Amino acid sequence: MVRQLLIRGVTLLEAPGRPPRRADVLLEDGVLRAIDPEPDVVLGAAGVAPFDAEGCWLAPALVDPHSVLEDPLQGRAETLASLREAAASGGYGIVALLPWASSWRDRPERLAWSWPDPMRLLTWGSFSVDGLDRDLAPHGDQLAAGACGLAAGAALPPLDLLERGLRLGEMGDRPVLLPPRDGALARRGFVRERVEALRAGWPLDPPGSETLPLETLLSLADDLPAANLRLMNVSTAEAVARLRRHGQAPMASVGWWHLVADSGGLDPADEGWLVEPSLGGPADRRALIDGLADGVISAVAVHHIALDAEEELLPLDQRRPGVAGHGLVLPLLWEELVGCRSWRPEQLWQALCWGPARFLGLPEPVLEAGTAQWLLFDPCRSWRWEEAPDGSLAANRPCRGRPLQGRVLACGLSDPARWALAADRPS
Repeated sequence: MVRQLLIRGVTLLEAPGRPPRRADVLLEDGVLRAIDPEPDVVLGAAGVAPFDAEGCWLAPALVDPHSVLEDPLQGRAETLASLREAAASGGYGIVALLPWASSWRDRPERLAWSWPDPMRLLTWGSFSVDGLDRDLAPHGDQLAAGACGLAAGAALPPLDLLERGLRLGEMGDRPVLLPPRDGALARRGFVRERVEALRAGWPLDPPGSETLPLETLLSLADDLPAANLRLMNVSTAEAVARLRRHGQAPMASVGWWHLVADSGGLDPADEGWLVEPSLGGPADRRALIDGLADGVISAVAVHHIALDAEEELLPLDQRRPGVAGHGLVLPLLWEELVGCRSWRPEQLWQALCWGPARFLGLPEPVLEAGTAQWLLFDPCRSWRWEEAPDGSLAANRPCRGRPLQGRVLACGLSDPARWALAADRPS
């Protein structure tokens, strides 16, 4: 195994507000040791292997503001170890877990999960006991135990419970993650009520299941400005328009799958129809992308929900909603946003790294000497899932069997023996 690697001619994304630039980078045991190292430093280091990174990008590792892990130790669909491996394979250095689990994480002793350095696993505490929205969970105790903030379940809690918890203010300035979703209004539909879904005959979920609870959240944000509200998984064009009109709306996240798929372009046989919130139409997807571009939406979440192979075989109306796949996010969003919509790469990192860090109340990651939280991405590398297993146990990953464009070649989060540096690339 090569202990030291000199990456030549790579394009750097160092920090928000800094333009990209070309540089040489020296790595040692997965740690970034120097940017544009002095020649005598390179010559004095025995066994330095060169890698020509023309066309590649070196940038801070990505941040996932919310994902789900049901059973960290004995899960059939995903475990703590398999999720770590999958996140690292996709270039994610920080993942924040929602309290959603078979043993709901609503008390301090259920929040004590972590990953070895340099990966960081954060946990959201629960807003209510057992996620049932009947009684408030011990907010202060969870935050004292290290919770990054408080989160509700998949639907907005009742207004009286929500207002009582926010007015008590035990969370201080920590973020409170709330979904603008009313499950009763969704009427068991799983595709937004759009022309495309009507033609296909899918069970329909009206936009009001999102916009009506969103109005409640915006009113609470106005009435309780000290509450640090976060909106989880905005999914409709109507919601984006409402957030834009509000002006000072809370930070909002969007699930990555809603940016690359919609009911007008997804094949009926494809994975990815059943997600929560419901999949929208092409106009919803365009509005979400525009909202992300102009800052109305602050962060892209993986919102990883893993299903095992047995549950994946169930009919749509009998299985849980969700898609998995940390390793798909950067390649598919680079293809969609940078390749098709002419986004600058630094805009994409704002959506996948710096914005999610602020969403969690963390400092924005930077690329500097001494960090292992970096990734090397080649937007031109072609690959397939089956050729590059990422360690995830999840059976509900979309795009299986499809050629993919763009791959994380290496990162300081994983064993260098697993890096995908092409042996036939000119050096």
